[in-house]
Amino acid sequence: MLKIKRALISVSDKAGIVEFAKTLQSFGVEIISTGGTARALREAGVSVIEMSDYTGFPEMLDGRVKTLHPKIHGGLLSIRDNPSHMEQIQAHGIGLIDMVVVNLYPFEKTVARKDVIFAEAIENIDIGGPSMLRSAAKNYRFVAVVCDTKFYAALIAELKKNNGAVSDETLKSLAQEVFKLTSRYDGAISSFLTEKWRGSKDAGLPAGLPDSLSFSFNKAASLRYGENPHQKAALYKSVPARPDSLICAKQLHGKELSFNNYLDLNAAFSIVGDLKEPAACIIKHNNPTGVAEAKTLVKAFKDAWQTDSLSAFGGIVGLNRRVDAKTAKAILASGFMECVLAPSYESEALELLRPKKNMRLLEVVFNSERGYVELDLKKIDGGILVQEADIKGLNMSDLKVVTKRKPTKKELFSLLFAWKVVKHVKSNAIVLARAASTVGIGMGQTSRVDSVFMAIKRAGKRAKGSVLASDAFFPKADNIALAKKAGIAAIIQPGGSIADGEVIAAANRARIAMVFTGIRHFKH
Repeated sequence: MLKIKRALISVSDKAGIVEFAKTLQSFGVEIISTGGTARALREAGVSVIEMSDYTGFPEMLDGRVKTLHPKIHGGLLSIRDNPSHMEQIQAHGIGLIDMVVVNLYPFEKTVARKDVIFAEAIENIDIGGPSMLRSAAKNYRFVAVVCDTKFYAALIAELKKNNGAVSDETLKSLAQEVFKLTSRYDGAISSFLTEKWRGSKDAGLPAGLPDSLSFSFNKAASLRYGENPHQKAALYKSVPARPDSLICAKQLHGKELSFNNYLDLNAAFSIVGDLKEPAACIIKHNNPTGVAEAKTLVKAFKDAWQTDSLSAFGGIVGLNRRVDAKTAKAILASGFMECVLAPSYESEALELLRPKKNMRLLEVVFNSERGYVELDLKKIDGGILVQEADIKGLNMSDLKVVTKRKPTKKELFSLLFAWKVVKHVKSNAIVLARAASTVGIGMGQTSRVDSVFMAIKRAGKRAKGSVLASDAFFPKADNIALAKKAGIAAIIQPGGSIADGEVIAAANRARIAMVFTGIRHFKH
């Protein structure tokens, strides 16, 4: 048990601090405090010693330096059962501090504001707070460290139970919480600066991926379960979170979202966010059942749904324009849909959709001009794989016509649309399209020819005259044979196979136009 005799209190979030300080005072604890915290406690009738009076040194540099002093850190870091330590602090007139109550400058909250300026963000990087917390946590056997208001109630109860003392188990638990907090706090700062300085010539950093990575996430919600009912799950928000991200979507209607809902919503967000014209997609099990662009949103939705209306049932709808009443009616007429994700909704559309209790409605900010590239992370046992996000576009100059027949303008338009879609489909991926609408999608097969067969089967008669996009090269000409039989007019693929000559020859015999991109879009 640690008997608390002297406490240092310095908090930016003053919720509950008066009650906590009064509890300490009731056990005769001497309280040292700073600036605004000292004023708040004194106004509430709590006796405090100002930090500058305790250290004999004034706050300076606009408050940047106020607790970075030997009388503070000596009092926190000295090991009580080490005679040498005790002799040194007595020689220098340093008193022991048994408890630190500190919460940090609100950096995360500050940088989450849209109107935050860089200088303000920098000033909200706490220096003294983390230093005191870390000193106290390092010396946890002799110092109780309180870094969050959520611990006040339990500590008040424990202090009252133990006549002003704290148990050894509580000391360990509180110290552990400090290092969780400071790790997250520093991660938030690092993430913020990385975003602000990414690509800066003045940053002086090596090109490529960094030698070490740190990330900061706060728990946003507990989920009912994970991919399956026997798996526990939760949602975590990156710090700082971008307002133009799925995690910041606003749910307007419907029951809570599931783990699988979030995965499918992310796929929908990525696809329609990649398309410039009014666009719609329907997602099932992290793959699109259909994607379309059109002059109107309702037309785009109907075209996307018709790609595979059977698989679309119970899917996730992604839309990149304000949902109007016509689109809402089309969604309702299509059968049950789990979620609708869009930038906004007309009031009449909401009136039509809200009676569906099991349909979740979400509003999200789309921003195709972020100006930086996020890292794509994939968890593996014992670590993570990291890569740049696949955002590489395709210019007309990148295309290489490799067959005798060139694609027509209409075919080229459809080929480019299909190419945008295929990068969002699980490999092996094949997309058949007419105009700016998918008509058949084959995905996730262990052989490319199976994906071609699946896409053609789903397209049925609509395969005739359509174009085909493949996320990777064709290893054999058997894919061309299937395309010829289905009446496919043109193909877009990366090229680069040792069988390219055979594949091109087969396309020439079939009078199928083919273009190479030199770019692959695997998605595992």
